[in-house]
Amino acid sequence: MSAKSQHNNILLAILGFIAVVAVVATIGYFTLDQEEDFIQGEVEVTEYRVSSKVPGRILELRVKEGDFVHAGDTLAILDAPEVNAKKTQAESARNAAAALNEMADNGAREETIRAAYQLLQQAKAANDIANKTFMRISNLYKEGVVTAQRRDEAQAAVQATDAQVKAAQSQYDMACNGSRQEEKKATSAQVAQARGAIQEVNSYLRETIQTAQMDGEVTAIYPKIGELVGTGSPIMSIAVMTDMWGTFNVREDKLNSLKVGDEFTAFSPAFKKDIRMKVFFMKDLGSYSVWKATKSTGQYDLKTFEVKARPVEKFEGLRPGMSLIIKN
Repeated sequence: MSAKSQHNNILLAILGFIAVVAVVATIGYFTLDQEEDFIQGEVEVTEYRVSSKVPGRILELRVKEGDFVHAGDTLAILDAPEVNAKKTQAESARNAAAALNEMADNGAREETIRAAYQLLQQAKAANDIANKTFMRISNLYKEGVVTAQRRDEAQAAVQATDAQVKAAQSQYDMACNGSRQEEKKATSAQVAQARGAIQEVNSYLRETIQTAQMDGEVTAIYPKIGELVGTGSPIMSIAVMTDMWGTFNVREDKLNSLKVGDEFTAFSPAFKKDIRMKVFFMKDLGSYSVWKATKSTGQYDLKTFEVKARPVEKFEGLRPGMSLIIKN
């Protein structure tokens, strides 16, 4: 082979290599470095969880997954015997407090009042005799018949019977007046406290019958019949199908002029139809969200925003989890 032929072969090999590199670069440029021309989102819906304030055992489940329920419908019934026992205790305390309050309001018994009255009359009679005796002895003392000691004793007897009359009068007045106002107020407060305890227990009893708070669809039921659930443990989840929206994670260079209040068209692959939607929420997802460096040197980054939008008009059949596509 001549030197000229070898030279031509080497030149052809170099040109072929350059051509391959150019083709690969072109393909890479038009495939790997092209931006996506659509934004994908997902349909979401408001959900609330049904749970009880009291622990109990699942006695009955009135619904199953997929059922549509209305506000007020009974969903589940729990068995909580401890709460029933507490209600019995609270009612007993209420009855005891009511009896004490009634006794305080009614005052002393009639027999007690009559006994106090008789003691008062007895004290008055003794005082009357003591006064008469003192008057006689005083006259005899003036005549010099009795000593001063005897007169002083008679005077002391008068003073003692005076004190007995006052004490008996106080006992009689207290029996007639009944309990003190402070005692009546205290017993009334005890009755109110006992009633409050019953109301509290009744509120716990109402928690054993779980009802729907809003219309919606049962999406999940967690415990089985017979299982124990703790305080606040979720029993089931209900989706409020009337409150539905789409959530899109949009990089900021694709937001364009999109802002709260703007309308746009999203495509539903499930129905192969366009849906007109309106933005009602927009928020930066933060540093943990997906981001992209605009240059290889990473001079600045493009952050991702969460955009939420509701359908402008009601769209039948739309379900949580369905995809929504925004085409650029």
